[in-house]
Amino acid sequence: MKDKTIRLVVTDLDGTLLNARKEVPAGFEEWVCNHPEIKTVIASGRQYYNIYKLFPMAAENMIFIADNGGLVAENGAFIYTNTMKPEAVNACVERFSIRDGHSVILCGEKSAYMKHGSEDLERNAHMYYERLTFVEDLDSCMAQDKIIKMAVFVADYSAVTYYAGLKDIPEGVNVVLSGECWIDIANKEVNKGAALSFLQNRYQIDADACMAFGDFLNDESMMRQCTESYAMSNAHPGLKEVAKYIAPSNEEAGVMQILNRI
Repeated sequence: MKDKTIRLVVTDLDGTLLNARKEVPAGFEEWVCNHPEIKTVIASGRQYYNIYKLFPMAAENMIFIADNGGLVAENGAFIYTNTMKPEAVNACVERFSIRDGHSVILCGEKSAYMKHGSEDLERNAHMYYERLTFVEDLDSCMAQDKIIKMAVFVADYSAVTYYAGLKDIPEGVNVVLSGECWIDIANKEVNKGAALSFLQNRYQIDADACMAFGDFLNDESMMRQCTESYAMSNAHPGLKEVAKYIAPSNEEAGVMQILNRI
């Protein structure tokens, strides 16, 4: 790796950079600050405000792709957003909450919005959403915020099976499997790869100078944007088929092991 010039590194968070205790690996923030010539990008399904707080020392030197590609932030400003139309949001609430009975979270620029639910639902929601507002009526959220995506919580942790059998998806949206209990819905063109492409064009960085790390199927689009792509050893089998290399697991600080070779 020493002979290859890397100008951008993008990594997923959960299951990739973070360990099972949701901890940033030792030395990562120092690595970011010591490599100002490399743009370090975090790409996650999490909310921007939730991601930002994980990096108190290095956040000002990083770029954040949040909501699975619906929003990109740098230096505290949103430089790219892709918002859902109210009619698309309503159709998805009808399809996934009213019809199938799942809890949903509307993810906006200012906050995430949800109705009160089970203890497990609210624990998971607080884990991924730093700004979380509980409401009685989800319709009211669209009048006060721009909705970037919808997160669907599958309470029995069978999201993989549920996703595989999905039919009758509302027009104009894309459904992505983002965890064992989460499915994310956004505009059809929204994904981590599209947001990364925006950054590559903005800073004139080609795929050969980019390195990506991921563990789940919502990382596939960004892996395809980077010549140097790593699936973690704990990754979904489908992602391992796409990646160029396999990195040690998130429990072994696999991302740091590879970065230290640059």
